[in-house]
Amino acid sequence: MKKLFLISVLLLIWQAGFAQSTTEQETKIDSLKQLISTAKHDTIIIKAWKIWDNMIYVSNPELDFELNQNVEALCNKNLEKKLSKKEKKFFQEAKGWVLNNLGLIYSKKGNYAKAVECYTKSLKIKEEIGDKQGIASSLNNFGLNYSRQGKYAKAVECYTKSLKIKEEIGDKQGIANSINNIGLIYSKQGDYAKSIEYYTKSLKIQEEIGNKQGIANSLDNIGIIYFTLEDFVKAIKYYTQSLKIREEIEDKRGIAISVNNIGLVYSEQKDYAKSIEYYTKSLKIQEQIGNKEGIANSLNNIGIDYFAQGDYVNSLEYNTQSLKIREEIGYKEGIASSLNSLGAIYYEQGNYASAINYNQRSLSVAQEIGKAIETKDAAELLWKSYKQLGQHKDALKMYELYISTKDSMNSDENQRKVIRQGFQYNYEKQSLADSLAFVQEQQVNEVSHRAELDKEASQRYVLYGGLGFLFLIGGISFRGYQRKKKDNALITEQKAEVEKQKVVVEKAHDVLGEKNQEIMDSINYAKRIQSAILPSAKLVNEYLQESFILFKPKDIVAGDFYWIEPFESTLEKGKRGMLFAAADCTGHGVPGAMVSVICTNGLNRSVREYGLTDPAQILDKAREIVISEFEKSEEEVKDGMDIALCSLEDTTLKYAGANNPLWIIPKAAKEIEDIIEYKADKQPIGKYAIEKPFTTHTIELNKGDSIYIFSDGFVDQFGGAKGKKFKANAFRALLVSIQNNSMQEQKAIIDNAFETWRGSLEQVDDVCVIGIKIE
Repeated sequence: MKKLFLISVLLLIWQAGFAQSTTEQETKIDSLKQLISTAKHDTIIIKAWKIWDNMIYVSNPELDFELNQNVEALCNKNLEKKLSKKEKKFFQEAKGWVLNNLGLIYSKKGNYAKAVECYTKSLKIKEEIGDKQGIASSLNNFGLNYSRQGKYAKAVECYTKSLKIKEEIGDKQGIANSINNIGLIYSKQGDYAKSIEYYTKSLKIQEEIGNKQGIANSLDNIGIIYFTLEDFVKAIKYYTQSLKIREEIEDKRGIAISVNNIGLVYSEQKDYAKSIEYYTKSLKIQEQIGNKEGIANSLNNIGIDYFAQGDYVNSLEYNTQSLKIREEIGYKEGIASSLNSLGAIYYEQGNYASAINYNQRSLSVAQEIGKAIETKDAAELLWKSYKQLGQHKDALKMYELYISTKDSMNSDENQRKVIRQGFQYNYEKQSLADSLAFVQEQQVNEVSHRAELDKEASQRYVLYGGLGFLFLIGGISFRGYQRKKKDNALITEQKAEVEKQKVVVEKAHDVLGEKNQEIMDSINYAKRIQSAILPSAKLVNEYLQESFILFKPKDIVAGDFYWIEPFESTLEKGKRGMLFAAADCTGHGVPGAMVSVICTNGLNRSVREYGLTDPAQILDKAREIVISEFEKSEEEVKDGMDIALCSLEDTTLKYAGANNPLWIIPKAAKEIEDIIEYKADKQPIGKYAIEKPFTTHTIELNKGDSIYIFSDGFVDQFGGAKGKKFKANAFRALLVSIQNNSMQEQKAIIDNAFETWRGSLEQVDDVCVIGIKIE
């Protein structure tokens, strides 16, 4: 017994050693094999197997599966024996542990039903022996299983139950893990504010208990959120912190993840040589440790970057390899992503039938698991492919799905409510009509069916012949007369009911029509209000004589607006200077128009109330006013605007921008390279993670120079032969080509170019372009 105790202690010390180093892994595995082959007690064998399992569960899943099956068999053999209470509990705990492991392996392979079966058995054992820690672990794994299937609501339910138990028993590490897992689900659903809240809570606990691996995981997850929100500076900051810790603790799997994530940032910045370098490093590590999901992710990322460079051969090869692995392990999110990537390749190669095949499969998987970003991407590619094949009905359907999914991902709550109300209106109206049609159809079918039965009965009776035939035919005729009379009465009654329902439907239609008209009247009135807020043509002509303003709302009202405000010149007494701006508020339509009113008020107050004329100071004060207005709401509002704001006094131009640039085209410009661009500060007018003072640029202009400021609606418009965006370079080329035209002619040319490019496609956003020539 003393010897048994010493071996157990040595195994515990050994296990701690594995957690710190893997440099002599093969030697230690050989030693474990020797111990297992010579051990006289099954308890020692199981403890040794547990250590072995911890060493290979990532790198050698096949052997790990075999080991766990052996442990289960050994537990079952011992539990059939007559054991002491202590021995029985040991083997029960071991069986619960091994069933849990088998569940994890099945889940990774995509065999979710088998995983649930193992988890359920494991949970039952843990409940029987009162192992609260084990119960929480099983519930957590149920959540992981549901998450992999895209069943996010069930996953959160399981993680929350696990969290509650961990809080009861004071398991801080477990609490941090459960909170992190809940954050991961919110991230997958696109609720980034909620996600980062949970990740931060988890990070705080990990720091309290000094768990470096947990700290690294939390930092990495926070980095992913900032990456998704395109705050690449913060993303790199968190990824680098995470990588440093993972290298310290020799966490190979974690290192591979951090390296991959840094590659993603370089990819977004279009530094593909650097991104592929990082992806390849990650791939090599994933292959070393045998992490199939990680291998597939790295292959997919390399394929995407080859695609971005137009290398479709390499892209096809890497994405196909990735899809194969993801299908093997049943990783549905990854399958949807790989299918979309392959569809995009075939689209670019002009193989639209194959593109539709892959993107339809992706859409099916994405909608099954509720993955918005893959749904959006699949719908966009399907819309383009159907359009190329002239299948306009299907193209329109996919375009509507693409736009509605894209809008829902923008987290504009007002916009979502408007869309939802519209869908509800149409659904209720259609449901009422469908219900009436169904009732009528059922009634007709019932009468028809009865008549058919009577006909068959009559035919059978005819066969009897003779006097009996006459007698029976008379009876049948009488019976038929009675039934017909009854059916006629039923039909009359049903017709009355149908007429009654028809009246109800018509009344409902009239009410809905009235409501719809009221909504349209309100929107049209809002248009009149917005038109009154916009500068008048008289003001524009008085102060900006050689100029144009192209203003094209997507809907009746717009989130884009233009703004003009005269002021006393600071250069020459008695003269007037002019402030002018092109602005783009969050959203379009009614929600965007509401935000534009608040932002216009911010600009007006900055100049009229606070007497500011410097563009940067105006934007600083406008931001303060806009945030103050939104903070009056009980809910956090993150709406705001992007803007290019200029001050013009004679030939002196001052500019400050929030995300929107200024372009100056010199009189002698011949090429797009001649355009001088002044970049905006990368922050909006509204709440932002790191708010900095805006910057004023002062430019001395020459006569004949042209100034252009604009929102992103023009360059983001889909159109042309391939249904692609117009893009900034094409817009530059257009402006350079029309420099010899008057400003009003330029407006007409630009408007015509936009409409020609758009063709039959829907306008995707509001458009605002301002051009001014210095005379």
